Amino acid sequence: MLVLKPMIHDTIWGGPRLSRFTEAKGDSVGHLYSAFCREGISNEILNGEYKDRLLNEVFPLWKKDVGMEEYEYFPLTLSLTEADQNLSIQVHPSDKVAREIEHRGRGKRESWYFLEAPEDGLLINGCAVKDKDEVRKLLDQERYRDILDAIHVEVGDYVFVEPGTLHAISAGSLVYEIEEGSDSTYRFYDFDRTDANGNKRELHVEMAYLTLDPKKQSVVKHYEKGKEIVEATYATEKLDNITSYRNDSDDLKCFTLVYGTATCDGIRIGQGTTVLLFPGEEIDDMDVRLAFTARLRRDIDLPDTD
Repeated sequence: MLVLKPMIHDTIWGGPRLSRFTEAKGDSVGHLYSAFCREGISNEILNGEYKDRLLNEVFPLWKKDVGMEEYEYFPLTLSLTEADQNLSIQVHPSDKVAREIEHRGRGKRESWYFLEAPEDGLLINGCAVKDKDEVRKLLDQERYRDILDAIHVEVGDYVFVEPGTLHAISAGSLVYEIEEGSDSTYRFYDFDRTDANGNKRELHVEMAYLTLDPKKQSVVKHYEKGKEIVEATYATEKLDNITSYRNDSDDLKCFTLVYGTATCDGIRIGQGTTVLLFPGEEIDDMDVRLAFTARLRRDIDLPDTD
């Protein structure tokens, strides 16, 4: 097993709530990345033969053993994410669009489990205008808010965002977030916010418009005890009130602690920590109220029109 040290990511829309999961204190923490693997930045490993090394350094050493040889970096990103303000209005590309625009093999899919709901109970999701030509007219008039639709979400809800869906995590939300390890995010609108230097964040309106399918909108799902929610490229399971966990599958699983305590390979892990469990490995010293597992679906043949 590999115990990963969480990474703090301050954002323009973050807040103070995630500070309780870390030793560091801050009022603008947007992500607590429990699994993150990109070039130049990744989680530190806290145990075993790879102790003090980074996940992006050691992933190539064993990725073939777990059926991930096609990936340059560990392909799942996991985090606790707080939206003190609305995130930018954005859209992610499908695999087909990602190949055409950025010459990347995969687009981006993501999911959220709501630990705390938006302030108004509404998640920005989908388009109120279903005709793409009408969306174009509103964009040209900079009437961004007139494009937006929303869905109602509560604590305990799960939402999957399919590529092409206009979306943003709404203010007040605290979520467990699962996403493919991709940076393919195109911003439509960012509420005209500015950073400490008075600069607005970059928008990608044309790429977002090209990627957008205005007819797509997410639906709320719920975990069933002992069952995974299976998406196109990954699957996740919610675990309540457990004292041990064993990976009995043939896949590497990411075990993420949300509420509770656990000891892994002699290390007492904190909330918001992910442990990579190889097949057959077990955590048998825990008192966990809420945790999740995530695994990559292997040997997937997605349609070209995804």
